[in-house]
Amino acid sequence: MPRHSHSSLLLLASSALGSASAFTSPATSTALRRTIAIAPTTTATTTRSMSVLDAFFGKKEFASPCVMGEESIMSPKAHGTSVTPVQKDLRWKCDYETADRICNFNRHYAEHAGYWLTTSFVEDARTVAKEGKEVTFYDSNSGKPLFVAPKGRSMEDFLKESGSHGWPSFRDEEVVWENVRCLGDGESVSVDGTHLGHNLPDSSGNRYCINLVSVAGRPVGGEEE
Repeated sequence: MPRHSHSSLLLLASSALGSASAFTSPATSTALRRTIAIAPTTTATTTRSMSVLDAFFGKKEFASPCVMGEESIMSPKAHGTSVTPVQKDLRWKCDYETADRICNFNRHYAEHAGYWLTTSFVEDARTVAKEGKEVTFYDSNSGKPLFVAPKGRSMEDFLKESGSHGWPSFRDEEVVWENVRCLGDGESVSVDGTHLGHNLPDSSGNRYCINLVSVAGRPVGGEEE
């Protein structure tokens, strides 16, 4: 590829990233900064930007321990990409219709940036942290455990990083790899076909930017943690 063509692609990709800025309202931004201390210059980017970049640079293999999956995981099933709809009584007062759309009939788009701050999640997570416990996040469809956080950091560190990006953000050690896979375009999914979010690596490694509505399920036949 000629040098000028490559430069043009980089410029176009950069422009696409800018145009994919998260749809964060002033009210949401204010609430986010009041709830979690984040740098005022930080902006969140929708997961759609990952797909824009992949149009130019193709599929990826992410660093271990990330477990890669096949596209067949997201093949059509009885209810979108899943066998069943999301659970009716989701945790943290997450909206059922939003969750079902994001989890089962979507491959690229996300709940709006800061949505998780409009739920009871932050308050509940801090209560759990005071008890010296971690939060287990369950598949909103199947009820299988997908993430456990915080690990290797404090709850406040987990909330701060999540706040700076606009969505709950997990690291490798916080992923239950038995039930989670990452596809070549960065899409993070459950083994049962639930769309979770995207892996958007940074200088610290893999970072799984996840919709709260996708991991707000309740464990089937078990007690919540």
